[in-house]
Amino acid sequence: MSSSTVITNIAALVTNDPSLGDHSPLGLVRDAAVAVEGDRVVWTGESSKAPATDNRVDAGGRAVLPGFVDSHSHLLFGGDRTEEFNARMSGRPYSAGGIRTTVAATRAASDTELEAGLVRYLAEALRQGTTTFETKSGYGLTTADESRALRVAARHTDEVTFLGAHIVAPELADDPAAYVGLVTGEMLDACAPHARWIDVFCEQGAFDGDQARAILTAGKAKGLHPRIHANQLSQGPGVRLAVELDAASADHCTHLTDADVDALANSRTVATLLPGAEFSTRAPWPDARRLLDAGATVALSTDCNPGSSFTSSVPFCIALAVRDMGMTPDEAVWSATAGGAAALRRDDVGRLTPGTYADLTLLDAPSHVHLAYRPGVPLVAGVWRRGVRVY
Repeated sequence: MSSSTVITNIAALVTNDPSLGDHSPLGLVRDAAVAVEGDRVVWTGESSKAPATDNRVDAGGRAVLPGFVDSHSHLLFGGDRTEEFNARMSGRPYSAGGIRTTVAATRAASDTELEAGLVRYLAEALRQGTTTFETKSGYGLTTADESRALRVAARHTDEVTFLGAHIVAPELADDPAAYVGLVTGEMLDACAPHARWIDVFCEQGAFDGDQARAILTAGKAKGLHPRIHANQLSQGPGVRLAVELDAASADHCTHLTDADVDALANSRTVATLLPGAEFSTRAPWPDARRLLDAGATVALSTDCNPGSSFTSSVPFCIALAVRDMGMTPDEAVWSATAGGAAALRRDDVGRLTPGTYADLTLLDAPSHVHLAYRPGVPLVAGVWRRGVRVY
């Protein structure tokens, strides 16, 4: 029989249920408590009305919010790209091959090494409040290397994405049509059993709109749902293709036309913004304000990868979004929790209401606003995942 726990004396509880508390999108409850039984939330409300349970935890007048939902990461890779980053930040041209450098290192890594790296970055993210994460393949670019990356990932999360279409494999650089044929054929057959999602980098230098459509359509036929790297480096067809195919999310969304914004606002496709990439490359920031004002659903995620956004910290991304992308602290927190859940088509995470998973983050602060107000400070004081305290 599962035990029950109530966390009381919460100064501010983010539920993401607008029927609760202050009736804002955050459903903020003051002087709150949350009750957990097994792996689920069974009650939220005012602390004075908390039910009797087996165990009681005093939050000490601190804030509690749902565990962060990181809906976009690339955690299966070998090596790193320290030298590339150092050169870029020092203003020197660097031509070491970018993603191809990581492809070579990943192919050379053993399964044990890949899994050890994944576990390390997941533990790092957990200590910073992330309780749900998606991760992708995309650094193997052969049937064997893509499928083994997905098998490793599937041991640690249900949110696994096949990204064979990250770039054209180096050995087929002169024949991209042949690589698309591989991705939509033999590679897809081997990878589909280990993934939930299919993704493609739709961008100049990667895959054009027609190639991306063929790859995502083939994935859908195999039961994988689409998501897409869209409009990161330039305007292009990625966002509108995402909406056309009912992709769960269009990720990056840095260079958008008015038509792109309108398409997102009138669809179920979430605009997932990844400010760590702009921070690390000194690229223009995505305009979150423009998307939110148009009525689009926005998620915030880390894009943790060795080349362009080597951070596992959702709090860092929240601070960037507030400072540089036009989001309010409330909007950024919602986008990093409920928004990330929407980007994964989930309603059992990213919220703290009866029936959702008991994934909670306790801050060493009286308010979620401190995530942006005190950037760089390790504010996460406790994490519960599926009802068990894990940090």
